[in-house]
Amino acid sequence: MHTRPARALAIAEARPALSNRIMAGGLALLIGVTALTQARAQETIVSHGISTFGELKYPSDFKHLDYVNPDAPKGGEMSIWAFGGFDSMNPYTIKGRAERLSSIFYESMLTGTSDEIGSAYCLLCETIEYPEDRSWVIFNLRPEARFSDGSPVTADDVVFSYETFLTKGLNSFRAELTKKVETFEVLGPYRVKFVFKEGIPTRDLPQDVGGLPIFSKAHYEANGLDLEESSLTPMLGSGPYVLENLEIGQTSVYSRNPDYWGADLPINIGRNNFDRLRLEYYADYNAAFEGFKGGSYTFRDEAASKIWATGYDFPAVEQGHVVKAELEHGNKATGQAFVLNLRREKFQDPRVREAIGLMFNFEWSNETLFYGLYDRVSSFWDNSPLAATGLPSEAELEILRPLADMLPEGVLDSEPYSQHVSNAKRQLDRGALRKASALLDEAGWPVGDDGVRRNAQGRTLSVSILNDSQTFNRVINPFVENLKALGVDAEHEFIDNAQMTNRERPPEYDFDIVTGFVSTSYIPGTELRQYFGSETADSSTFNKAGFRSEAVDKLIEVVLNANSQEELDVAISALDRVLRAYKFWIPQRNKNVYTVAYYDMYEHPDPLPPYALGNLDFWWYNAEKAEALRAAGALR
Repeated sequence: MHTRPARALAIAEARPALSNRIMAGGLALLIGVTALTQARAQETIVSHGISTFGELKYPSDFKHLDYVNPDAPKGGEMSIWAFGGFDSMNPYTIKGRAERLSSIFYESMLTGTSDEIGSAYCLLCETIEYPEDRSWVIFNLRPEARFSDGSPVTADDVVFSYETFLTKGLNSFRAELTKKVETFEVLGPYRVKFVFKEGIPTRDLPQDVGGLPIFSKAHYEANGLDLEESSLTPMLGSGPYVLENLEIGQTSVYSRNPDYWGADLPINIGRNNFDRLRLEYYADYNAAFEGFKGGSYTFRDEAASKIWATGYDFPAVEQGHVVKAELEHGNKATGQAFVLNLRREKFQDPRVREAIGLMFNFEWSNETLFYGLYDRVSSFWDNSPLAATGLPSEAELEILRPLADMLPEGVLDSEPYSQHVSNAKRQLDRGALRKASALLDEAGWPVGDDGVRRNAQGRTLSVSILNDSQTFNRVINPFVENLKALGVDAEHEFIDNAQMTNRERPPEYDFDIVTGFVSTSYIPGTELRQYFGSETADSSTFNKAGFRSEAVDKLIEVVLNANSQEELDVAISALDRVLRAYKFWIPQRNKNVYTVAYYDMYEHPDPLPPYALGNLDFWWYNAEKAEALRAAGALR
């Protein structure tokens, strides 16, 4: 729970300087009352964490998180696979392709849990202080916190990390930082303060700066590192794992630091249980699956529905050496979708965008290709109560009506746009084809004698779908065939992993359509600007669509200014309704269970927490089971 310092401290911090001259009568009384009122309004909260709305679940004296096994043994190895390759250990630059777990070294002042939404607890800090209006925050660091070389984590390191992110690394991240923080200063060796700019929503700002990755200033400078550049030398962090071995583009190994400073913190009890984490890289899903069957790695979060439905009939499964499990979760949809590049002139017309979307037959794909494993997605907050439904409520209309002149047609008086439900029995749905044809005719793309659509200038309507995964070929190829039947000059452009990284990122954005994750959160903050904000349309790695809309910019501010869960829910529903009306994405699929397979030497809490699988976090190794597998010849 929150604790408050003595009233004298609160008044001392909040009261403005008063004249030394003693004023007489009522004026003196007025000043005294005003000062006391300001002091009460700005009383400082001292806490072990912070919640966006309401109270924290865990009190200051909690022993461990509810969902972990506090007695989980330490030891063993968890090995997984990763797609493609890597050539960098710097996850904070757009240059190169970072190793998948390359951010594992870095801790932050605050950290979240897997059973709460909107709460953050002290990790590197011992306590935080902030006024009720959250206009500033002070982090009191733990004196015992250490980087993995044993050097202390200090306020200087926090400020240096912030200053470095302020000038280097991801452009979109840097742009958001400059909007939020007015000043920052070291108040002592383990005490740092951030003051936020006036006139902006402060609800999420303590968590935003509290989530900043912290690295060692001394190590960074001694090794001549540059956050802007790709590098195989990671910055020095304070996390529980350190780098053990790298084979560029093939294998990475992390080992648990036996001297990890935070092992006994209540937030960490029952976590970080494996001695080693190993990643094996593969160029495609099929090769990766064969590696799993052969024991090259031992845990697989299965993403290929065909493999899940038909591939797990090999001897290790039949003999019980490999567990195949569907584990329930409470996560909202991932936002996986085909994303249209709105920087292309041909996609400026929403009728063209809608027509292209109609040619992706999800129902046929799900039944024929995905074995009925998935659900169709329409909302940016699908599989959650935040998704817009039905006609706009009066509360939504109060937000939307002032923006009426900026909104796409139908937002105010229709149900939210949802993806067309196609005939699952035929790859090419004739009803969708007729509707799409009419839309393209209206948009000025009629069909010529050769069956190809051209505009008034004689340019063909050409669409290329960019892809670097062989497994995804079977999803894209039918989509391309349907587009060709519509008269679109469509192609499936298959490229390698490195090319994909370059072409889908700024400044190139060299694609028509690409698969991406349009991610949102339950309590969205300024990341909304990075995914949907006009300012980031040509600089963000997350705004792949190049989406820009004055109405959406204003709605994002409404979301950020929500001061209660009820206000937030209404604002998100309104935003979701408007985003969907622009039809710049073609959502693909979602499944409401984790489909995992692993060699039977791992155990996990049952049930899992609602918002994380946690196999690298709070699962653990059973040494006896592992020995039995080795004795049976099931493990290498």
